[in-house]
Amino acid sequence: MEIRGERECSDCGTRWSYYETGAVECPECGSMRSVGVDDDRALHTTTPAEFDLTEARTAWDEAPEDEAVDVVKAACREFVRGNGFVHAGELVAFDGRRLAARELANAVDVVGRTRSFENPEDVEYYVLSLLRGADTGERPPAADVPPVMHEARGLATADFVERYRRDVRDWLEATDRTPVPAANDVLTGLESHQKRVQALQGDVDPRDADALYAAAEGLNAYLRDGDENAVVEAADRLRSLGDT
Repeated sequence: MEIRGERECSDCGTRWSYYETGAVECPECGSMRSVGVDDDRALHTTTPAEFDLTEARTAWDEAPEDEAVDVVKAACREFVRGNGFVHAGELVAFDGRRLAARELANAVDVVGRTRSFENPEDVEYYVLSLLRGADTGERPPAADVPPVMHEARGLATADFVERYRRDVRDWLEATDRTPVPAANDVLTGLESHQKRVQALQGDVDPRDADALYAAAEGLNAYLRDGDENAVVEAADRLRSLGDT
C-alpha cells in the first residue's frame, strides 16, 4: 500500500511518522483524527513489531503442551503478520527473524499434532534451539533438522519467499525500476521453487530450503545495493536445485 508517512494530528497538531510507529493514533493526545501531510506517497508493507520469546520460553518449560504450543505460535505469528519487506519505499535487509519465526511456529505446530516421535531427543533439541535463538534470527543448521521437521523448515521458507516476491513485484512497479534480466529470472525461479515446496507440504531437504532462502537474499542484495554478483550467485543457487 502506498501511503503518506508523515502525519499530523487534527486535534493538537502533533506530527509523527507512521512509517516508524505503524499507528494513526496521535502519540501525544491519543486522537484518531489525523491527516497525511507528505507531498508524495511511498509503498510501505511493514510495521514495527517486537519479537520477544521470553514468555514463550517460560510457557514451553512450565505450561501444558497444548497451551505452550498456542503461546509460541501466537508470538511468532503476531510478529510475522505485519512484517513485509518494504519500509517507506525502500526494500529492507533480511535479518533472519522473519524466517526463524515462521519455522518456530511450524515446528511447535508439528509437536502439537504429533502423538509420538521416532527420535524425540532430536526433536526436542531442534525445537529448543529455535526457541533460544529465533528472536535474534538464529536457527539450527540444516544438518540438525530432524526428518519429521523438514516440513517446518520447508514451508517456512516457501511462505517467506512468497511474501517477499509479492512485495518485490509491488516495489518494482511502484518505483518503476527495470532490473537486469538475471533478476527477473531469479524472481521467476523463486516462484517456481516456492510453489514446488508448498506442493510437497514443505517436505524437502533442509539444504534445498536454505538454498532457496539464500537465493532470495541474493536477489535482495542486488535490488537494494546493486550487487550484480549477488544476483548471479542467486541464479546459480536456483539452478543447483534442479528442475521443478
